[in-house]
Amino acid sequence: MVDYKEILRLSQQYYSLRQIAASVCHSHHTVKNVLDLAAQHGIEWPLDDDITNAELEKLFHPDKKGAGIPYAVINYEYIHRELSKKGVTLTLLWQEYCETAYANGEKPYMSTQFGDKYRRWARITKATMRVTHKPGETMQVDWAGGTIPYFDPITGEEHKAYLFVAALPCSSYLYVEACTDMKIENWLMCHIHAYAYFGGVTRILVPDNLKTGVTANTRYETQLNQSYQELAEYYGTAIVPARVRKPQDKGLVEKSVGFSTTWITAALREHRFFSISEVKEAVAERLEFINTKPFQKRPGCRREAYLAEEKEFMLPLPKRPYEPAVWKQQTVGNDYLISDGLNKYSVPFDLIGEQVQIRLTRDLVEVYFKGSRMTSHKRLEKYSAQPVVKPEHMPDRHREYLSYNADEFREWAKTVGKSAEEAVKYFLTSGNAAEQGYKACVSLRKLANRYGTKKLEAACERMLAFTSSPSIRTIATLLKNSHEPDKSVGQKESGSKYGITRGAAYWKKGGGGNAE
Repeated sequence: MVDYKEILRLSQQYYSLRQIAASVCHSHHTVKNVLDLAAQHGIEWPLDDDITNAELEKLFHPDKKGAGIPYAVINYEYIHRELSKKGVTLTLLWQEYCETAYANGEKPYMSTQFGDKYRRWARITKATMRVTHKPGETMQVDWAGGTIPYFDPITGEEHKAYLFVAALPCSSYLYVEACTDMKIENWLMCHIHAYAYFGGVTRILVPDNLKTGVTANTRYETQLNQSYQELAEYYGTAIVPARVRKPQDKGLVEKSVGFSTTWITAALREHRFFSISEVKEAVAERLEFINTKPFQKRPGCRREAYLAEEKEFMLPLPKRPYEPAVWKQQTVGNDYLISDGLNKYSVPFDLIGEQVQIRLTRDLVEVYFKGSRMTSHKRLEKYSAQPVVKPEHMPDRHREYLSYNADEFREWAKTVGKSAEEAVKYFLTSGNAAEQGYKACVSLRKLANRYGTKKLEAACERMLAFTSSPSIRTIATLLKNSHEPDKSVGQKESGSKYGITRGAAYWKKGGGGNAE
């Protein structure tokens, strides 16, 4: 039985038809029918607790009988024949079937049973159906099997250009583009160019099960490439991949691939190209020839059919073309840097060891962690040996190191004394660059914090008294020794000039043994 109460409850919470259908395990047509009947009868959620689904069913379907009434027989051949007509859907035929069944006092099958029984009959009888495509409904896409060679003008090295093919099944209008490879970046850009060429967007996008578009396609679920899904959401279309090993699901594009192979790849076989741009221009010319070539069995051409039958049904293009984004995953290293494949960029240091998601566009690098955007960088166009690092991403000690400069060290040394100033001057000038002495200057400041500026100045003065090349290790040793008391001095003061260390008090008490 239909769960009428749950459907009304979820509808009151503003869930969509498909979300409600998934929750109650009914078709979205059933859900819509229940909501329409509830509106007709003025029924809204919340309902009284004592109202049951059986009472609601009796109210919504007063003519519907209970168990014992036979199901209405389904005329499969009639359904199969009607489906070939333009605009006729299985849902429409099911509604007509229900009306006929109620009129005859019979019980109809539910929509899901109706569809399953028809598809089972069609599979068993091997019935085929001419699919009449609705205008503006579907765009089928794929890579063509053939390639077009082009050569490096200097080395003569051969490269291959791959053909992307997009087809509109209703009008047979085509878009073909040559690409340097079949990677995700070109795959997305070709879709953008195809929509611009058609001047609109279809409601459904049917790709093959290639890895650039579909991560996994099983009988239970379909996993789309995240970048591909973003593109579909931006253009307001839905991706419905063809079933695995079912080329008939995208029959027109399969036929168009062969068509483009003949009229583009084969037609250009004698041409010798020396750049991908030359290949693109030649393919664009051949595309115009294909779309304006007259049909063999009906008047007009592909372009005329598109403009007359399909153009007005296409969804409008967004104001700006989609900017393709590529997603990748990386684990943040100890240097808190991630890479876009060419350059490196910083992330907050507390992400070290974590796996992050990186979204790459032409101009931007964005880093996400558990769905939240952590940072972004302007993407560099060329290789840079230095990573792009934001100071706020660094630990405090690293950020402090970046703030060091020669003038700051000199100013600090003046506050300590002349000897410390001489030592800092030596550290900053002894190497090829002042930065080579920063480490020594930092160590000198740490010694000042530990022992005090007076002792540091004294240690530097003692150091410079016997060498003009001071070192941090020697200064640290002098400070360490001066920090500990000199025990030998106290011992000499308490003893005599002859070196007796026990003192007169010891002998006065008679501790020395025999006084004689």
